[in-house]
Order: sequence, then C-alpha cells, then structure tokens
Amino acid sequence: MESGGNSLPSGSDGVKRKVSYFYDPEVGNYYYGQGHPMKPHRIRMTHALLAHYGLLQHMQVLKPAPAKDRDLCKFHADDYVDFLRGITPEAQQDQLRQLKRFNVGEDCPVFDGLYSFCQTYAGGSVGGAVKLNHGVCDIAINWAGGLHHAKKCEASGFCYVNDIVLAILELLKVHERVLYVDIDIHHGDGVEEAFYATDRVMTVSFHKFGDYFPGTGDIRDIGYGKGKYYSLNVPLDDGIDDESYMSLFKPIMGKVMEVFRPGAVVLQCGADSLSGDRLGCFNLSIKGHAECVKYMRSFNVPLLMLGGGGYTIRNVARCWCYETGVALGMELENKMPQHEYYEYFGPDYTLHVAPSNMENKNFRDLLDDIRSKLLDNLSKLQHAPSVPFQERPPDTELHQVVLRDEDQDDKDERWGPDSDTELDDYSNPVPGRVKREYIEVDRNDSGSYNKHLDRGRDFDMPFKENASSKVPVVVPMAVDEPSIKEEQDISKDVSDQRLR
Repeated sequence: MESGGNSLPSGSDGVKRKVSYFYDPEVGNYYYGQGHPMKPHRIRMTHALLAHYGLLQHMQVLKPAPAKDRDLCKFHADDYVDFLRGITPEAQQDQLRQLKRFNVGEDCPVFDGLYSFCQTYAGGSVGGAVKLNHGVCDIAINWAGGLHHAKKCEASGFCYVNDIVLAILELLKVHERVLYVDIDIHHGDGVEEAFYATDRVMTVSFHKFGDYFPGTGDIRDIGYGKGKYYSLNVPLDDGIDDESYMSLFKPIMGKVMEVFRPGAVVLQCGADSLSGDRLGCFNLSIKGHAECVKYMRSFNVPLLMLGGGGYTIRNVARCWCYETGVALGMELENKMPQHEYYEYFGPDYTLHVAPSNMENKNFRDLLDDIRSKLLDNLSKLQHAPSVPFQERPPDTELHQVVLRDEDQDDKDERWGPDSDTELDDYSNPVPGRVKREYIEVDRNDSGSYNKHLDRGRDFDMPFKENASSKVPVVVPMAVDEPSIKEEQDISKDVSDQRLR
C-alpha cells in the first residue's frame, strides 16, 4: 500500500487528510427481510476490508451516538417519527392505515429494530457534520448513511429517515452554502425536494432517467423561486462507462465549485451505479466511481462522504473500501488480504472488477447536449450568493466521551499508525482498537465555532409541499440544531429481493 496514490499535487496538504470514520459494530445485524435487496451487512463487510487493508489506523474511528426523536424532527414530521418509533413487526397488522399513509410496508418494510437503525445511520451523518463544523477533520465518512429518498412525512425507496438533509441542516449553521452531489444510480429526490426553493444548498444528481425509480430528476427540474438554477439534474441512460461519466462530471462539478463556492460538500456515493449491480444498469468501474470522490476531494473543501444504494454487496464493500483509501490519499493493492468475508470475493479475490461489455446508450451528441444545457444554467447563477445577516441558530457544542481501554493513556493520538483502533470482533486484525466516541449536544447560544462566528445564518426552508402541486410551499423554518446523543441497540441479519 502506497501513500499518496490518490493524493493531490498541492504539497503536504495534498497528500493527507484528517478523516473521521463513523461505524457502529451492530449495524450489520439489521435485516430488511427475506428476499429484500437492501442488506446492511454490506457495511460490516466494508469495515472488515478497511480493517485488513490497515486503513483504520489512519483514521479517527468513531461509534455514532444515535439521533434522538427531536433531532429527527428537525426535518421529519413529528407524527411520522412517532410512527417509526412505535411500529413493530408484531403490531403492523393493527396499523394498516398508518402503514399506507407513511408508505411503509413493501419496499420499506417493518423489521426488528427499525427505529434504532434509523437513529444509528442518522447519528453517523449528523455526527460527521458536527465534526466538520468544528474543524476536527477534513473529511467525515458514514457508509451507513446516504438514504436519499426519505421524505418529510414518508419512507421511500428503502429509506426511512433522510440523514443527508439532517446533516446538511447541521452544516448550514456554520457554512453559508452547502453543495450536495449524488452519484447513486437513482435520483436524489428527497434531498432535492427539501432544498428546492433555497439558494443556500445546491443539489446535483447524476442518475438513470426514464422508466426507473423514482421517476424524477428531469434536466428541466432546476429549482423554484429563490432556488431557481440551484438544482441540477444529469439524466443518463443505460450502460454509461467511466469515460462518458467523467466527460460530464468534471466539467459540470468544476463549474459548480467555481460559481457556487460551497463552504462544505456532501457526497452521496451510492454504489448501485457500478457495473454489475443487481438493481442497476450502469457500467462504471470502481476506479471510475472513485474518480468522483478524488475530484471532489481535490477542492480542499470540508467533505462529508455517505453511502447509499448498492445491491451486489461484494462490489459495494470493494467500492467503499477503495474510496476510503481515496479519502486518505492511499492507494490500495488489488490483491485482497485474507479476512472473514474472503469467500465473498472469489474467484479472483481482488479489490477491482472489470466492467462488462454492455452497450453504452449515452451517445456523444446526447452527452454534449446535456453538458451544454447544464453549463448554460450555471452561467445564469449569481456567483456565490450572499446570505443576509440574521440571528444565528445556536451552535451544536461538541463534548467528547471516548470509551477506551485502561492501558490507553494518550488521549490525543487520534491519527496515524500509533492511534488506538479496535476492530470489533475480527480474528487476525491489524493491531489497534476502535475509538468509540459519543458526541453530546449542549444547546448554547454563545458561539463555539469562533472561526466561523459571522458565517452561520438562520435559514428558511421549503419543507412543506402543496398537495395540489409539485411546487413546494415556502414555510419559514429556522434551522434549529439537529443533534446526536447517547446510545442504544439493534437486532437481526441479511438477505435478498424487490426492485424499487
């Protein structure tokens, strides 16, 4: 393993980043049900690869504190959160009306520990945002997050709670502008809808468009009111390969970064856009997918990396392991180290897989037309829109409580080969132990983010939707402090089916 394989050409800062990585050892135990394609087990497989490639030693490894009810209600409706908290597999037959109302039951089934699962993955994403806001790290990673379809009042597309929206709300307390980029094969509809009428969040989604879930994300969907031209949609067809994808991604995202100048970037790294995904139809290699991460990393802007879709789980683990290496500026060997899930990766036992020979239906003329339309939309934007000064929302204070072994006495050695890192229950682990950290919230109006004192602002959000129209109704809502708190537990294991 060589340091700097994916690093930047800008000196020492280009080679290394401080990375905070959120992982709960219980997350792989959640089970959507027999035949369901969403498998949280892929997060555990990813973690095993990170451990045996030796990457955990180079990151701050944290156990997320589960989000509380009030934290989820920063975006989601109170009655929806109450429903998620109370519903169980045994009780669902008595709540058929509520199940239908909140779109829970088929693609989004009720399973043991559902609410704890939501609290865990949301806690990791908001925790990552808090870390970035405090300048504790340059990049925060939560592979359990990225569930971009969840809406204010309903579940959708295997997603129950929209951890991305909650994390962006946290980032907006410190940063005037936040950029959201989505490379999942499905349109990032839940995040786009939440921020459709604001110029403080730009959403950019690269996705399959046509007769495909969720059916939204037309190139003509550009935002509304104040948010006009702050939603970008890149509709793609079957079989897109690395070269075609990059011919759009780099010029579009380069222009976005130039014009919008975000203070922080949230990158949803859904791996169902990889070649061979059981629900996908793109033809990206792992290196092609990771090139998006490498490119966004190159701007030296605080970066939150999240998971998302991905249903051929051995390839999901490969991809997110490799992209963690990209975040760290470390190139990983293709030959996979022995580990407890080694048999999943046969017969080649390599990190990379070759793309298929499927037809690329994204013809050059079509790609050129998409690129020119989107660049034209970007040319209509005011450069880096300013935010009128308002009363700042209270800061989320960061109090660290690290559970450590008694023999560990250096509290500050978080990064580097000598840091304390624990690998859950792995046999033959790379030396070290995982730091389990809980982020506690103190509601305090005195500005704790001193270096950002005059940047965070109050924020009006279009979170309610007009029943008779797709155009959101603008409802003033101050960005209160999404927060994360203590601990809880979980349940069950993994399996297969149901197309979105």
